[in-house]
Amino acid sequence: MRKEEKMRMNSLSTWLQGCRTGICLLAVLGWMVPAAEVVAEDKLPAYFDIVVDKGESASKAAIATANVEALDEGMQQIYEQSLAKYKVHMRERVPIILARFDESGGSMTLMLPGEDPVKADAVPEIYALSKSVSHSAMAVYQLVAPYLANPGDTSWRAPMTGYLAQIKAARATLANLEVPDNVRTRLGRMMDKEIAFMQQCLKTGTFSLADLENFAHSVEPDIVKNVALAAKTQVSHWENVLTKWKAKLGTRWDETYAITNTLYVTRQNNILFTILAQFMGQEAIDDRLILVGTTEFTTTEEKLLDVLTRIVADRALGKVFFRNYYLMDAELVGEAARHAIEADATKKGKKALLPKLAPFNTHQWPWPTDPKSGTGPAEMSEIPGD
Repeated sequence: MRKEEKMRMNSLSTWLQGCRTGICLLAVLGWMVPAAEVVAEDKLPAYFDIVVDKGESASKAAIATANVEALDEGMQQIYEQSLAKYKVHMRERVPIILARFDESGGSMTLMLPGEDPVKADAVPEIYALSKSVSHSAMAVYQLVAPYLANPGDTSWRAPMTGYLAQIKAARATLANLEVPDNVRTRLGRMMDKEIAFMQQCLKTGTFSLADLENFAHSVEPDIVKNVALAAKTQVSHWENVLTKWKAKLGTRWDETYAITNTLYVTRQNNILFTILAQFMGQEAIDDRLILVGTTEFTTTEEKLLDVLTRIVADRALGKVFFRNYYLMDAELVGEAARHAIEADATKKGKKALLPKLAPFNTHQWPWPTDPKSGTGPAEMSEIPGD
């Protein structure tokens, strides 16, 4: 080996030896730390504080709970996918009527297999006109009622001034309405009383409960007549529509499904359901004729179709699992909950307050119909006047 090569090899050996010595020295001094500890001390930027976990591992019980509960979440997704298929099947195989409550007397759509939906004509406008003026009197009440204990709080003046202008504008164009003369006279009489009451409130800067009651009682007879006119108009219209549809369907009418929505205040005398019942018969109630409660006065046809499909499709499930076609129309946990409530009441020495159970396959009207279930008037006409 040449002298130059020996010198290079010696220099390399010396350098490597120095590196080993340095590493050993760092280890002795504690400057070399295990890799896991290096990661732990390598803190993330502050902007990750709300993103990353604190490093606490979930317990085995928590993981197991999440896994099991996720099964129900998965079921909901599967259910929605199946529902989309069931809707297609219903549209292909049976006629469907979707009846929706709205501010104009309702709407109805007939869906026939293989055909585009047919939307019925709207209720004649005299329905909405009568209803609108009747509601205007109740709007006056709403403007006043919150301030009856303190009319000196002038917060009511601005909204009342605005609504007074609206009623005056409507009154000024009343002659142009295409309604019978007696109806125009009645609507004008009501608006005149509303205008006079509000003008008096604004002039004096005050009002009393007696003032409000006198106003309300003065327009009550006209409201009652407006209600009768609106009801007659609405019923006549929808009976004509359903008469034509029933004739069109022929024998298929007996396999037609219908669904309508109701809010709490409209369930007892639900007009659309009641009219449909006259055409579909007692046996269709809670079978092919469905009344569903909603949280709003109005809903969409898509939601009604979803609910109807879910009800009908679940009946097959009930038959498969529980050997009863209508069982799934009722809350499954409800029966067990009733027994639990009864047992709890017995322990406390009380009698449980529970309604009587109807069979799953019931055709009873879906609202209170027993005249012995309460006291007092059951109709507006039974309320005594002044």
